[in-house]
Amino acid sequence: MSNLSDAKEKLKKFIAETSFKSIDKIQDDSMIFRDGIFDSMGLMTLITFLEENFQIQVQDTELIEENFESVNAIFRYLEKKSSN
Repeated sequence: MSNLSDAKEKLKKFIAETSFKSIDKIQDDSMIFRDGIFDSMGLMTLITFLEENFQIQVQDTELIEENFESVNAIFRYLEKKSSN
């Protein structure tokens, strides 16, 4: 991840486009699932997006709320994955 700010904006744009929400409503700490931005189908789309755009492989055991509950949580997860 060369530029964290650009990567976060790319992720927010993806979430906004996929969920048909205004990008202004998606903050780094927005609770993506609790706020009703994404549901379980949205999660699957998000996983595909992350795998294709950040060259990671999400394991079934990693599919826990803490890893994907917000933009910040997703980036903590991506940082962990890229350091392995």
